[in-house]
Amino acid sequence: MYHVCIIPFALENAKRSTQEEPRELYLSFKDLGATEYKWDWEGKLVDEAILERIFGEYFDYFQKEQIGKDKFITFRLPNPKVETEYRLGRAFMGILAASGLTKTLGLKNNPLFEVILPMTESAKEMYDIQDAFRQIAAIRHPLLKRGYEDIDHIELIPLFEDIDTISHSDEILQEYLERHIQGFDFKPQYIRPYVARSDPALNAGIVPTVLAIKIALSRYKRFEEKNEIPLYPMIGAASLPFRGGISPRTVDQFMNEYAGIRTTTIQSGFRYDYPKEEVIEAIAKLEKKLSSFDAQIISKNEEEKLRKIMTIFSQYYRSTIEKIAPLINQISKYIPKRRERVQHVGLFGYSRGVGDVKLPRAITFTSVLYSIGVPPELIGTGRGIHALSIIKKQNLMELLERYYINIRSDLLHAISYTNFEVLEALAKNTTGFDDILSDVTEIIKYLGSEVALTNDQKAHTKLTSQIYKGLNNGKDVTNLIEKAALVRRSLG
Repeated sequence: MYHVCIIPFALENAKRSTQEEPRELYLSFKDLGATEYKWDWEGKLVDEAILERIFGEYFDYFQKEQIGKDKFITFRLPNPKVETEYRLGRAFMGILAASGLTKTLGLKNNPLFEVILPMTESAKEMYDIQDAFRQIAAIRHPLLKRGYEDIDHIELIPLFEDIDTISHSDEILQEYLERHIQGFDFKPQYIRPYVARSDPALNAGIVPTVLAIKIALSRYKRFEEKNEIPLYPMIGAASLPFRGGISPRTVDQFMNEYAGIRTTTIQSGFRYDYPKEEVIEAIAKLEKKLSSFDAQIISKNEEEKLRKIMTIFSQYYRSTIEKIAPLINQISKYIPKRRERVQHVGLFGYSRGVGDVKLPRAITFTSVLYSIGVPPELIGTGRGIHALSIIKKQNLMELLERYYINIRSDLLHAISYTNFEVLEALAKNTTGFDDILSDVTEIIKYLGSEVALTNDQKAHTKLTSQIYKGLNNGKDVTNLIEKAALVRRSLG
């Protein structure tokens, strides 16, 4: 249960089709040394013949490194409350077909036995997915012959995606445990709660997201002790601090920050924007050391104070995002796409939002703001820090720094990619950016030292100036956005 989980899909700098994903899966295991691969059905087009393809092309490898025993493929299901139900049924049939296929090939292990349920908000949702699978798996007909060790139960990985749900997710797990015992007449051997990192940051800001996860990890520790069931928490992290801050060069910082996590995802920027040797070494370190970091235990009094901090920072963040959302959506059309997706129209797919405004997905959102030199880590953070400095008696700033260990380095990163000229221009002409200018002023005060830019960061500043100028002149800035992404080693 201590895995590095690869997320599809961006190979180098071009959009790739689902037909190429089997090779990426194979190389993630063989060349990079990862243990797990997330096969994502949520809002994306998928190749439903994935097992047939990888066994057909790489059978010798997977005969030795068996899926379901040595390497793991985990489906991220579409959530039936958002996407049409037939996609869920297709995923279930894929799991059953994979079980039969491996038996036919003489392999013993069920290759697919865990699924991720995105946007989990209740124990009932979790149980209902498992119950639905059990009923479908129980269908018997002469034309539907499967192996003698048919899979009739799947493990459910709940993905919690907003700060309130994350920070109270142990309560959902407690109810789920009771439903599971009552409905299936046995206790799960383990649970893998999965905390999102990108979407909660998009909706509430970086500080509330980090603190919500710290509260969850502390509560998971208590859940384990109370129920005598091991939890193996997962986190969905990406390279830039706003989305988790995990890159081959920040592995030690990341493990220290998210102590208690047992599986982390890694995304495209991690794999393809750093030398391959660094990537392999970093994955090996994660596989070896991630399990040795234990979660910090947070007292009830401290948790109450952390929730107060979360409220302060999220209010500043959300009020500003609602103001600048029109510009974000306007620029988002220039962000290159990296994955074949189901179109966001009608019943297909869904968008993210803050308050009354709709936003693009987290990678596009983050890319837009970095591309104009206004990293989203800044938004609401400076004003939040200033507010805490005023409330001196409760030592809230000291508490924040104790539980958000990398706050200074994350803010230093964001300031280093800030284009002050562009931000000042936007503050004069576009509502909401004056708030961010205030954030930057307070963050610089907090950091307390002059920021020395690397050559890459200086090059990034020049590119963001060109992007801003191009936008003002009505030009297509996609090429410049890609160049800036290469310089910072992450699209978003």
